[in-house]
Amino acid sequence: MKLQLTVGLKQTLAPQLIQSLKMLQMPTLKLEQTLRHELAANPMLEEIETLEQEPEEDKASETEKESEELIKDDGPEIDPRLNEIDWDTYLNDDHDYKIEKSFTEPRAEILEQTSATQKTLYDHIREQLHLLKISEEELLIGEYILGNLDPRGFLVVSVPDMAAELKIPPDKIESTLKIMQGLDPVGVCARDLRESLLLQLADKDLQDTLAYRVVNERLYDLEKKSALQVGKMMGVSVEKIQDAMDIIRTLSPTPARGKFDAGAMPVTPDLIVERVGDDFVVLHNDHNLPRMRINPSYRTLLKRKGGGSEDTKQYVREKLEQARWLLNSINQRRDTMVRVMRAIVGEQREFFDKGPAFLRPLIMEDIARIVDMNVATISRVSNGKYVQTPHGVYELKYFFNSGITRDDGVEVSKRNVKAHLAEIIAAEDPVKPLSDQDIFRRLNGEGYKLARRTVTKYREELKILPARFRKRVTG
Repeated sequence: MKLQLTVGLKQTLAPQLIQSLKMLQMPTLKLEQTLRHELAANPMLEEIETLEQEPEEDKASETEKESEELIKDDGPEIDPRLNEIDWDTYLNDDHDYKIEKSFTEPRAEILEQTSATQKTLYDHIREQLHLLKISEEELLIGEYILGNLDPRGFLVVSVPDMAAELKIPPDKIESTLKIMQGLDPVGVCARDLRESLLLQLADKDLQDTLAYRVVNERLYDLEKKSALQVGKMMGVSVEKIQDAMDIIRTLSPTPARGKFDAGAMPVTPDLIVERVGDDFVVLHNDHNLPRMRINPSYRTLLKRKGGGSEDTKQYVREKLEQARWLLNSINQRRDTMVRVMRAIVGEQREFFDKGPAFLRPLIMEDIARIVDMNVATISRVSNGKYVQTPHGVYELKYFFNSGITRDDGVEVSKRNVKAHLAEIIAAEDPVKPLSDQDIFRRLNGEGYKLARRTVTKYREELKILPARFRKRVTG
């Protein structure tokens, strides 16, 4: 092993470019948090409280007055690092660095949305448990069981394992578990899906029905076999099996899910598209972002005081450059997002005029070519960003989708093809449901050139069962 020097060229990303890319990826809420942090960390930045543009004379006099107040003998002591240095290169630019607001604010007032505080499943069941007239031992066992429920409300630890851990007989665990299975929501504290569904049927006094028997004996055959096959296995008619399955469909496979989940966070659109006359205007939604600029008070102070050390100069240079890079990155992010959205509006004009049914095929390469940007940049802009349109709030990725060309030359998006497939199945005769081959022939007859396997793929993506499971038998 030895040490040696080598000379070569290496391409690296400049810090400014890295910061711009990070800003471009951030959604509005994350960006607001980042800007608030930078405001607190960088003394060269300040937030502009008012949106109105102040006259230049008033701004100058106010800054002058503020600076004089700060350098009075009886005023606060100035940090020695903020002594005057040569600011000709850093502060006497022809323009002021600040985050510009969009040229107009959205007409509709944006109200702050807050989600209601919800109980957790643990709290909900624990409250009921403490209201029961049970012994202290049963209460402790109940709380131990409660701590072993998953988010669905199912017990994830076996009774023997709990008995061994608590060093008590398994029958005591079983008796306490039986009590807890009667609590709300119905079906919780079950050991598996079958037990949960049986508890829900028992709560409805359906223990003596065929539905109870199907769940108890043939639950896991339902997803593999048709109603006719299940009926033959159980020795009952297919009509009765279908009625039993209709009852089973009313039960919840996850009794706790959806009731105790964390409330969904409201989506704050990053962009707004509004109709103005016959055209559409794209606005950057910076309503909640702090409006920032280089602090003019520091600028005036640093010009008036005496010389400073090299460390002071370096410190101030770094903070000023960081502030400039940040503000330039934010402005560049806004301009890039608006340009990309304008291109999307131009390509998806029918969507904005008429609605989602008129969404046309569009890929990121098309937009990248229009705005003269890299496809990776378009991907960063569209990832996790939302736009408010006259037809609702959509993720930017919604507007990018592949499609097919019909025989008449009309381009149709994949989403519209899937919607049409769902309409065909919804209108079918349940006694004679359409097979994938039948749907394939019909779509091809209407000019949609799809492969047979593509029809199956679209049906599965729509979570629609095959024909044999959709079939209904009438007496």
